[in-house]
Amino acid sequence: MARLDNKVALITGASNGIGAVAARRFVEEGAKVFLVGRSEKVLRNLRDELTHEKCDVMAGDIALEKTNQEMIEACQHRFGGLDISLINAGIEGAAALIPDYPTEVFDDVVAINIRGVFLSLKYSLPLMSKNGGSVIITSSIAGLKARGLGNSAYVASKHAEIGLMRTAAIENASNNIRVNCVSPGPTETRMMRSIEENRSPGAAESAKKEVLKGIPLGRYGTPEEVVNMITFLASDEAGACTGGVYTVDGGISAY
Repeated sequence: MARLDNKVALITGASNGIGAVAARRFVEEGAKVFLVGRSEKVLRNLRDELTHEKCDVMAGDIALEKTNQEMIEACQHRFGGLDISLINAGIEGAAALIPDYPTEVFDDVVAINIRGVFLSLKYSLPLMSKNGGSVIITSSIAGLKARGLGNSAYVASKHAEIGLMRTAAIENASNNIRVNCVSPGPTETRMMRSIEENRSPGAAESAKKEVLKGIPLGRYGTPEEVVNMITFLASDEAGACTGGVYTVDGGISAY
């Protein structure tokens, strides 16, 4: 039997990277998936790939309360409930020291990475309260340590995500809802390319070489490796796991 047979999963930030890989893996493991992201065209292509029977999609801004209300209502209407919520949407923000950090960019990061996670929890948890389930928040090793310079908004938001996760884990344990964070290190995604370019405009490869020096395994992780951990936490195999932070970082957090 597949690990997620007959489960219904909601995935935010599903248009690309870790979210899109998770959507494919969850379907391979027997789940039906409801995908949320900003690009309706990309989501529709993913739905066509995964088949309409096993996948439905909705475009929207996860920082808006209306989006979160509507996605939960649509997921329940389409698939009858919710067993797994992968809260994956996030942005990296700017690369600037605090005195130079654009306030509007800081606000954007907070809106998506903190408010968006809070709202996804707020509306997912009641639907899961009857039968239990698993919530996984895609955080970052930036939620455990402030590495490098110029990441104030991202680091603050990822620390906040872990705080929200721990609170939600305690509040919802009696309903058999498990809540955990997966905290990737540098990963081969479009977001990581953007971070490299922001740090060294026109010299992204040089920025990558500098990052690699701080990774004991000497390489970036892959979205598939991050999704391996996510899938474990989504499955019944992780039945005793809640309130935890699970790093997939090539050994960075061991320093």
